[in-house]
Amino acid sequence: MPTENLYIIRLKRLLRGTAKLLAGRSDWKRSSHLVEMAGSSFRFGQHVLQSSCVFFKSRLSIGFVNRKPVVPGHVLVSPLRVVERFGELSSEEVADLFMATQTISGVVEKHFQSTSLTIAIQDGPEAGQTVKHVHVHILPRKSGDFPQNDEVYEALDKHDKEVGEDGKWRTEEEMAAEASVLARYFNCQVDSS
Repeated sequence: MPTENLYIIRLKRLLRGTAKLLAGRSDWKRSSHLVEMAGSSFRFGQHVLQSSCVFFKSRLSIGFVNRKPVVPGHVLVSPLRVVERFGELSSEEVADLFMATQTISGVVEKHFQSTSLTIAIQDGPEAGQTVKHVHVHILPRKSGDFPQNDEVYEALDKHDKEVGEDGKWRTEEEMAAEASVLARYFNCQVDSS
């Protein structure tokens, strides 16, 4: 009997973890978002996120607004545990991260009245990752938002490396206002102080 390769072994682990989560999916959907985050802060790689910027929290993941969005509504989803590379996540974290991404992406698409989404992970420095913490970019897209559709990837690669047009990043207040609006979709209470 041939030995299973690493891919098959990891896939089976992921599927077992996903099956456990899906078995309780109604509980996941019901309880994931009903989390008060007031006064909390979260590590995001080398950064600290204030709870006022977080609009979604599940058991293993958070959704938060972007300091320098490529397009209006560009948000991030990240595991709570600080993990630099995607391959270092547990099967349960992968399943939770992607369930959170799916849930958040539907809300972002609806709220920002987009017709499509770009969903991306920059996994490692050569892929453009600047924050040493796995995160998923969700960008609501509309027809004509970039002259050439694939220019979004160049913009994503540069977005947090250049200073904005006005010479600065978004303020905590601007980010908190956006997070507060998005949190209403998930029944999250965020700290607005």
